[in-house]
Amino acid sequence: MQLITSMRSALTAGAAAAVLLTGTGGAVAAPAALSAQATAPSAEATAPAAATTRSAHSAHSAHSAHSAHSAYGRLGPLAGLSAERLATGDLVAAAKWGTGGPIDDPAREREVLDAVADQARRLGADPAATVRIFRDQIEASKVVQRGLHRRWHADPAQAPTTRPDLDEVRKEINRINGELVRAIARSPHARSVPYCAPLLTVAAAQVRHERHLDGLHTMALARSLRSVCDGA
Repeated sequence: MQLITSMRSALTAGAAAAVLLTGTGGAVAAPAALSAQATAPSAEATAPAAATTRSAHSAHSAHSAHSAHSAYGRLGPLAGLSAERLATGDLVAAAKWGTGGPIDDPAREREVLDAVADQARRLGADPAATVRIFRDQIEASKVVQRGLHRRWHADPAQAPTTRPDLDEVRKEINRINGELVRAIARSPHARSVPYCAPLLTVAAAQVRHERHLDGLHTMALARSLRSVCDGA
């Protein structure tokens, strides 16, 4: 399932996630009990079976809720670190503004991808999945950079008046990259559960709210998380 690419879907995804996070014992157990009463000769005869059904379902719901909570706890940091990395895109855009230099930097991108793949191997994580996720991180940063350059061209009054040191900015990006690789390495189960996409969308919506992201950065955040869930 491909990650929902707009935070406008967060309410729908949130409802799905809420079901997973809170369990559905009551909603399912009640029809099961009614069905037993309709087909059995007496309430007394079906009481033990109905109680057993409710107990088994409650245990299953509790397990599902725990699993969802656990998955959400692993996916949240991925969304948060992705947003933190996107924030550096503003600085990169400012560093490149007015220089005539391109947004795309294949040499730098290859350097990043090689470094994160190597770190993933050392952590015992999947280097291919890590590289796939980081390709999206890089593309998302370019979404921010291009969007800001268009904005500044349209309204020069919004353009930066100082130019950050790109080497210093990249040191910060490298730090975040390291944390993000570790978060990927800690989350293989969360990224493979069937409800990864809605949980991740809820986590991203929470980050959007906390960081007061505008439309550009919200779109870029969704782009950065596109390959987090296995099978996306």
